[in-house]
Amino acid sequence: MKLIVFDLDFTLWDAAGTWCDHTFPPYNKVNSHVVDSVGNNIVLFPEVKDILKGLKDKGYKLAIASRTHEPSWAQALLTLFEIDEFFICREIYPGSKITHFKELSGKTGIAYKDMIFFDDEMRNIADVSELGVKAVLVPEGINSMIIRKFI
Repeated sequence: MKLIVFDLDFTLWDAAGTWCDHTFPPYNKVNSHVVDSVGNNIVLFPEVKDILKGLKDKGYKLAIASRTHEPSWAQALLTLFEIDEFFICREIYPGSKITHFKELSGKTGIAYKDMIFFDDEMRNIADVSELGVKAVLVPEGINSMIIRKFI
């Protein structure tokens, strides 16, 4: 694989049991998690930073494909969790993941067949698979066991 693509909500983080566009900014970083303005804890899944660093160190290109109505909130979380620098492309906006992947392919020049995508929603896995992307359902979020199995 030349490009590894991640969804955000419930794939890289848990936004207090909901999607980040249902939280309440502004956010504040408290130790290893983020708290929104009403006290909800937003947590990065435990192995995410190590996974991203390991993949980047091995020469993989990483990207985000996230469907959200509040892209700036998702971007704020990427920054607060200190993982933004791992991604060469970020497609973060509402709409079909097919649009996200068309943009990713266009911007990177990487063919769908050379991409792998991790997401917690079956509808996104089904849509993206039709493009020829290897799409992996991660209903409990990303972890190193899944990465070893598919990459």
